[in-house]
Amino acid sequence: MRAEFFIHPSSFVDEGVKIGAGAKIWHFSHILAGTEIGAECNIGQNVVIGPQVTIGRGCKIQNNVSIYQGVTLEDEVFCGPSMVFTNVWNPRAAIRRMAEARPTLVRRGASLGANCTIVCGVTIGRFALVGAGAVVAKDVPDHALAYGNPARLRGWVCACGEKLDAGLTCAACSAAYETCETGLRRTAD
Repeated sequence: MRAEFFIHPSSFVDEGVKIGAGAKIWHFSHILAGTEIGAECNIGQNVVIGPQVTIGRGCKIQNNVSIYQGVTLEDEVFCGPSMVFTNVWNPRAAIRRMAEARPTLVRRGASLGANCTIVCGVTIGRFALVGAGAVVAKDVPDHALAYGNPARLRGWVCACGEKLDAGLTCAACSAAYETCETGLRRTAD
């Protein structure tokens, strides 16, 4: 069964981890118990995931990312190098607070830029793009372009990743969007 995926010999995968077909786990990574990794995921060097984290199909997790308990990534999420998730709002070394972990959800197709920080308890919308170095402390709508500290809505992006024009149309692929309760959605063609 192990032939269905690749784990570099320098990495550790605890008992009770589920790994989908075609997934790759590269150098010096650690996947903790109870974690589920979807098919065709690519997990870079020096990544820590878990325990009890769910990673969807086709995710790309770049080097030096830690994905802590309470985080869920839906399908095709991109996590840039050295970006950070938190899971406890007010941590203290002397006080155990894992029972207070706040869930974080990253929806399908979202991209999280290098060195950004995602504060626990937020949802990153479908196909949203969080810029490098951003600090996200509030929910990010579907197709939003958010960056800065704190991260703020700065525009909108297409599912293909290009910034939308003022009319909510993509110059690269001609997709058109409209506003909805979760941010933007593609209009019927």
